[in-house]
Amino acid sequence: MSKILAIDYGTKRVGIAVTDDLQIIASGLQTIHSSELISFLEKYLRENPVETIVVGMPKNLMNKAADSTKEVEKIVKHLQRKFSTLKIETIDERFTSSIASQAILQGGAKKKQRQNKGLVDEVSATIILQDYLQQKANGFR
Repeated sequence: MSKILAIDYGTKRVGIAVTDDLQIIASGLQTIHSSELISFLEKYLRENPVETIVVGMPKNLMNKAADSTKEVEKIVKHLQRKFSTLKIETIDERFTSSIASQAILQGGAKKKQRQNKGLVDEVSATIILQDYLQQKANGFR
């Protein structure tokens, strides 16, 4: 099987997570600068079989577009054009950053690690991917 890759996109940083080949376990991969996303994906996709890219879609509490939604929609369209052979999907990413911060805190991370925004983005991408896998397992995808 191929992997599924998840993206928590921000204008400064992008958190990336990926599944194992059996699409069972979601693991944080890394955080990169947003300007490096396409070149990172080109290299990663040359070296790894990926069938789907999942992008977290920001929404507000009322399930409406958030301030950053337009930027994410632009990157999704770019990914669809650039990687047309892959399935590109979006998933609601509400609360992932706060859940990620809480998970890092509960994991016993030191204060400096908790303040690492890149780590929060990577964990957020992992949560996005776990949510996607859960939806897929429950027949919603």
